[in-house]
Amino acid sequence: MKINFVQTIIAIAVSSLIAYGLYSFQGTENKIFLSLGSFLFLASTLTLTIGTSFELPRTTTNVRVVSGIFFVIALLSNLIFSFINFSIPSYVIINGILFLVFILIAYSINKAKH
Repeated sequence: MKINFVQTIIAIAVSSLIAYGLYSFQGTENKIFLSLGSFLFLASTLTLTIGTSFELPRTTTNVRVVSGIFFVIALLSNLIFSFINFSIPSYVIINGILFLVFILIAYSINKAKH
């Protein structure tokens, strides 16, 4: 896996701006928790989407597609949570399961070596 630092910095900056926007929209006491969780999830998916490449072009393409799909899913999930009053366990469970499924799929694609 090769990391392109400029694109990774851009991915982290975009994710932090989105997390700040979600922080601004949330009106309850969970706004710091929401912004931190959304930043971690969005930054990891966006970094793999635009900031990394793999040895095989097919692996790079598949990981980027999966990461892009999960970036959109994470963005929608966090947008929904920013407009409703949620409990912390429900946020952790839903986004934790999504993040672990994303990691599992990306790892499986990387290990397939097709």
